[in-house]
Amino acid sequence: MQPLKTIVVGLGQMGRSHALAYARNPGFQIVGLVNRTDVDLPDELAGCPRLDSFEAGLAQKPDLVAIATYTDSHADLAIRAMQAGAHVFVEKPLAANAEDARRVVDAAKATARKLVIGYILRHHPSWIEFIRLARALGPPFVMRMNLNQQSSGSAWDIHKRLMQTTSPIVDCGVHYLDVMCQVTDARPTQVRGMGLRMTGEIADTQVNYGHLQVLFDDGSVGWYEAGWGPMMSETAFFVKDVMSPNGSVSIVMPEGAKSADVDTHTKTSTIRLHHAALDAAGRFVLPDELFSMADEPGHQDLCEREQAFVLTAIRDDLDLTKHMEDAVKSLEIALAADRSMRECRAIDL
Repeated sequence: MQPLKTIVVGLGQMGRSHALAYARNPGFQIVGLVNRTDVDLPDELAGCPRLDSFEAGLAQKPDLVAIATYTDSHADLAIRAMQAGAHVFVEKPLAANAEDARRVVDAAKATARKLVIGYILRHHPSWIEFIRLARALGPPFVMRMNLNQQSSGSAWDIHKRLMQTTSPIVDCGVHYLDVMCQVTDARPTQVRGMGLRMTGEIADTQVNYGHLQVLFDDGSVGWYEAGWGPMMSETAFFVKDVMSPNGSVSIVMPEGAKSADVDTHTKTSTIRLHHAALDAAGRFVLPDELFSMADEPGHQDLCEREQAFVLTAIRDDLDLTKHMEDAVKSLEIALAADRSMRECRAIDL
């Protein structure tokens, strides 16, 4: 089959990783790379055409447009690409607000184009296993998750730019809210958020720390915490833990892991399964089980798995209805948490 003519819009950290994934997969042919400013690229991408605008990219009549720009541009770029006849891969969050997210999904349906949203953990074998083990424990669940990132230098500059359009609990939170929704399968009913501006380097209306709590109609509860900046603690920066009446399953990070390492954002290292059953003497019946994930894929490997899924979705005409609706649902919860934080009140969903 002919490779899919592909353009990549946005060449930051994720855009470059996705571009490398396309370059390494014979199912794709990069016909254009678009970025607002001139950036250095890996040698593997040196021969790819550099274009100066999104319009120039669409002029190549691509089969696929990959969007890795800032969140506030996702919706319009995705819709324009689909209306031009291209399938779309777009980084999470799908849009800056729920209305725009719905517009993108409606456009995908109206144009019969494939829309894949960058929920990279859905392609991670260790996270798939983590969710499977958690579900097997049975509800109601307590889901505890966070991803705080101690950033400085260029990484802090990236975070400050991101916060101009998206707060940390929305940008990262959609991933882990999606995980919570997969674990419980229940309907979210209420969300509560709080946040704090911990630096004078961002606008008064922005926060670089946020915390949310979400309630589900099966009695499950979950919390998520995200913070960015040089003041963030490295202690317990990565918590991924699910408890139920029958036990718990947790991701155990290796000693010395650092939040600035992008691979720590997805790697699980070890999964610990704890069984709550006690014998007549009140002792645990079963010991904890440890599942080593030593051979799990790294960040770039995951991007390549994700784009391989995009190729399969297009060529095999996969039904992506649930994939799109799940992306909207997790975004709606995250945005409601952000609203709750700003209005100082619980938001019913």
